[in-house]
Amino acid sequence: MRVYGYVRVSTREQGDSGLGLDAQTEAIRTEASRRGWDLVDIREDVSSGKSMRKRDNLGRTLRDLRDGKADGLIVAKLDRLSRSVLDFAAVMESASAEGWSVVVIDLGVDTTTTHGELIANIMIALAQWERRIIGDRTRSALQAVKARGTKVGRKPGVSAETLRLIRTMRATGLSWQRIADALTEEGVPTSQGGKWHASTVRRLAVRA
Repeated sequence: MRVYGYVRVSTREQGDSGLGLDAQTEAIRTEASRRGWDLVDIREDVSSGKSMRKRDNLGRTLRDLRDGKADGLIVAKLDRLSRSVLDFAAVMESASAEGWSVVVIDLGVDTTTTHGELIANIMIALAQWERRIIGDRTRSALQAVKARGTKVGRKPGVSAETLRLIRTMRATGLSWQRIADALTEEGVPTSQGGKWHASTVRRLAVRA
């Protein structure tokens, strides 16, 4: 089995010093050797763990796995891959759909085994449940904001409920454009009236 390893640290100082990276790398090499796997490469990012979107080497690795350049991904600790259950579940769902495996050493997630696959499926089910709960809350919030039709001041020009709603939808992984479309579809008022735009949504979220 051919696998990619993935390691991450949060700050440039840690990346330059190797602090944290060496331990992760050693754990990955040891596990791959124990299993008799071919470790194709170990990819590294120096980035915050808050989001997976800005990690260039993780994105490249996931694309390579999708393209069949290896059979699996191995990480030393779950929080090096993702601190969000939703993000992790998205990785697991991609792996299942595209036919590659995921091994998270510290958590015991290993989709090459029956037990590890069970743990992964439980986590995916929990993430799906969380998505449904967030979706229900989002729909309720959309209805409440639409019913009120409130606008407050010129800064930021929309209600506090609308700002909270934008942040909630963004936390589910929706793009700025999809959030703008949802607000427009539900008739949530903008500060000037009319249609929502992705740039407006992003600006409000950043300033809030």
